[in-house]
Amino acid sequence: MGAGDGNDRATIAHAEEGGRTADDRLIVKDGRQMEREYELQTHQAEDRHWWYQGRRRVLERAIERLGLPAGAQILDAGCGSGRNMVDLARHGHVTGIELSHTSVELARARDAGEVVEGSILDTPFEDASFDLTVSLDVIEHLEDDVGALRELRRVTKPSGALLLTVPAYQWLWSGHDEINHHHRRYNRRTLLAAAEQGGWHEQSSAHFNSLLLPVAIMLRVLERFRPSTTKSSLDLWVPPAPLNWALRQPLNLEAAAIGHGRPIPAGLSLLAVFR
Repeated sequence: MGAGDGNDRATIAHAEEGGRTADDRLIVKDGRQMEREYELQTHQAEDRHWWYQGRRRVLERAIERLGLPAGAQILDAGCGSGRNMVDLARHGHVTGIELSHTSVELARARDAGEVVEGSILDTPFEDASFDLTVSLDVIEHLEDDVGALRELRRVTKPSGALLLTVPAYQWLWSGHDEINHHHRRYNRRTLLAAAEQGGWHEQSSAHFNSLLLPVAIMLRVLERFRPSTTKSSLDLWVPPAPLNWALRQPLNLEAAAIGHGRPIPAGLSLLAVFR
């Protein structure tokens, strides 16, 4: 467990207790409602869940290849609970921006950098403020993904980089996307098109989480016959430690491949670096 787990649990418990109103049970995320309970479950899972741990490893290896300057200014756009800010802080000075008030409180409790409450569609930052902008599984939530990418281009230095992760393949659309209020999934062509409209040019891209792609395809087929599974939050279940470790290992291998610049042709997620 991370060092901030105790504070996070206390903050989540405080958020869950007392004073609940109809509005308090829901948050608004860039014009879309996300279930508050699901948001809190996500924050509780992300320290220990194999998927989040593996994605952080992929992110780390991708950043190592960027050659950031000492004391780099880094923006985590859509920082959620701030868990990724903890790792990003090893590479420079991190600022997070997040629209959910609940998530902002959790992120600030981690004390990994400044956290601003606001939308990535209209940030309060000066032009060319950041050497690296990171946005992990965020833009699929936005109706105007191009507008967000254009705003991230504005606040990133001309020599800076944007690192994105997004869910892959629109044909894999499922209840997971619905419960997370996604607007779309991407392939390399559609992500590149959106990024270019936002003023970016691709430097590299790679899929990851390829081992579970056949499993996901099978589950999507089954969902068509059992639509009640579309509201499942099984993806937030943290398996027993041995299984959790085993599921994380393919992502660790993919992180090593990405760290050596070896493209991975298929996978449930897509990572891209833009300049």
